[in-house]
Amino acid sequence: MFEVSRRAVVSGLLLLVPAAATPLPDAPILPPELRDLWPGRRTAVSRGARATVVAPGPARREPLDELAREADTAGARVSAVLGRPVRPLIVLPESDRDAARLAGAARLDGLAAVADGGRVIVVPEAFATLSRTGRDVVLTHELTHVVAGTEGLPVWLYEGFADYVGYRDAGLPVKTAAAELAAEVRAGRLPNALPGPAAFAADGRDPDRLARAYQEAWLACRFLADRFGEGTLVWLYRAARARGVDQALASLGLSVATLTARWRAYVREQLV
Repeated sequence: MFEVSRRAVVSGLLLLVPAAATPLPDAPILPPELRDLWPGRRTAVSRGARATVVAPGPARREPLDELAREADTAGARVSAVLGRPVRPLIVLPESDRDAARLAGAARLDGLAAVADGGRVIVVPEAFATLSRTGRDVVLTHELTHVVAGTEGLPVWLYEGFADYVGYRDAGLPVKTAAAELAAEVRAGRLPNALPGPAAFAADGRDPDRLARAYQEAWLACRFLADRFGEGTLVWLYRAARARGVDQALASLGLSVATLTARWRAYVREQLV
């Protein structure tokens, strides 16, 4: 999944700190979300302008510094939409299996990163296959989850909103960003309902369906932003967390059913 930051970014300084609770003298103090991830091993740390990246040490400096710069850019994108400072905390595990362990998940098939509490865990093997634009979208998407929260929301709204922020400045045509869904629509298979939790299962069984679920959710939020404005989309998201999605949509004269009908027409319009 997928502006150049308007603020300067600086290369991080790679440091090694112990995984134990007591740091070495002069070692950087890490936030709780980044401590004790690899018991008995040292932790490599790279800092950007606002971002902090950790990996099991020893680790090469260049990949961590690059990831810190990318996280700074992604954080600036999230801040531009949500209107609050973002200090990204990024974990770079040594393998996809290690990423799943840290996230408390059995598998992370089809995902390049996951939001986990106040941090983002990169799924390294999948993340390494992405273009620079793809890495930017993924980091921005997951940081949106961290900053905006997801509790109390339907999955289509929190995944679609995160992709809306992720793709907002990516410069990708809609048909490129939603390639799998576009193929379905051109074949006459328009989605009937907003995607539910089952469509987002990262179990490796149907990667195309997983991709389409994110694309469907993204276009639902993109429709809301196009129709009512980005500020209203952000308001809707916050109102849905506070009062529930039905009440938030009703404030715009919508129900889930009317939104679904208008979203289906929008999907056809954008992708045919």
